Amino acid sequence: MMPKGQQLLLPVSPLFIVASFVVGLAINLLPLGRVVWTPDWLMVLLAFWGIHQPQRVGMSVAFILGLCMDVSQSALLGQHALVYCLLMYAAQMSSRRMLWFNVWLQALQMVPLFVGAHAIELLLRLISGGTLPGLEGLIAPALEAVLWPIATWILLAPQRRPPDPDENRPL
Repeated sequence: MMPKGQQLLLPVSPLFIVASFVVGLAINLLPLGRVVWTPDWLMVLLAFWGIHQPQRVGMSVAFILGLCMDVSQSALLGQHALVYCLLMYAAQMSSRRMLWFNVWLQALQMVPLFVGAHAIELLLRLISGGTLPGLEGLIAPALEAVLWPIATWILLAPQRRPPDPDENRPL
């Protein structure tokens, strides 16, 4: 049973999922100075596809993208991979529950996941000899939660079925 008022979606194309990850990785790799408060686009995409398509996007995708981020940022090898895998696990575990809520309540429930992921990343950075970024590090999880409704609208747009006025087919 679908929640009341929710539109029936078409199946997602695997090429669209791959293209979204390529775009997210490209945005993360942009030389924007990588300040601590910029949102991690791959984190948002991994959480989104982990909730909406847990059978297609799993831990291996999160691990590979995490290794790509580790190499690109010259971070401790496996730091982003561990964070992305833990985020993917949390997203997949909450996927059935999250889909029953509207997009704004989903964004509110994503805040602890994003805060936890950034906290683990910060802890790993501190253990490896990094510095504490300060209070501006709390802005990134908030921005990622704000991006959640926008990402949902954009990433579900190709799957939306146009309304069919056929009275013989209720779906």
